[in-house]
Amino acid sequence: MPRKVSLVSHFSVEQLKEKYRKSRDTVEARRWHLLWKVSSGWTVEKSALAVGLNYDYARTIVKRYNQQGEAGITNQRNKNRTHARGRKALLNEAQLQKLKEALQDRPEDGGNWTGPKVARWIEKETGTEKVWNQRGWDYLKKCGHAR
Repeated sequence: MPRKVSLVSHFSVEQLKEKYRKSRDTVEARRWHLLWKVSSGWTVEKSALAVGLNYDYARTIVKRYNQQGEAGITNQRNKNRTHARGRKALLNEAQLQKLKEALQDRPEDGGNWTGPKVARWIEKETGTEKVWNQRGWDYLKKCGHAR
């Protein structure tokens, strides 16, 4: 029979349950769920199986919780991201506002605004050598001008 692991009493069983239920981050929610099950008397093996985690990873979570408390449970992947998907924003707020104003008028060559036209506008505005057409389309959508 697998041995049961004891948790350091950083939180009570009810507090762990609340942390699990109120967590907005899915990674953290799964970790709190595991800890709640373990604190309720489940083995780490059964708890890991119930919440869909690898047994060794579950043991690591329990160990980090015992050593660091709540800080050991937080999702570290989101910590260093400053922009969606790790990309640096091409335009600052003032430039984005200027783009929104430019989109109210026709482009220099007439016609309609397209991703490539916005990308060329961004190149001129920022002095960037190359802006991919897809990034122009992304900014067109961001400004609410995509179909």
